[in-house]
Amino acid sequence: MGELRPPLDALLLLLVDRMSGVIRERVEACGLSMPQAVALRYLEQPCPMRNLARAMRCDASNLTGIADRLEERGLAVRRLDPDDRRVKLLVLTESGLAMRAAIHRRISSDIAGLERLGPAERELLAELLWRVVRE
Repeated sequence: MGELRPPLDALLLLLVDRMSGVIRERVEACGLSMPQAVALRYLEQPCPMRNLARAMRCDASNLTGIADRLEERGLAVRRLDPDDRRVKLLVLTESGLAMRAAIHRRISSDIAGLERLGPAERELLAELLWRVVRE
């Protein structure tokens, strides 16, 4: 008789537990905290700090600390928005772009059993996860 598959909620908990540990370990190996790595991931383009705080679901005061540490490392800079000088944009530096790419490579490398999936299965998983998480 085959192995009994756990229900979806148990599978999700197992997946999150396994992946969060691996991802945290790989991010910390780059010398970053998880919130700093998440901020780098969101910064595809210059972004108002309040929008980034909203996207990360954190208080603006918490984002200020995250931005401070990214600036101290030379990974991001704050700039005034040319369209509204009251707004500060957070912008990745060249070093920040390189760090974001390095973290992406580390996280994307075969973790948590994903190496057992072929390219088409990974793409399907990505599509399904996107349908679940997008707002």
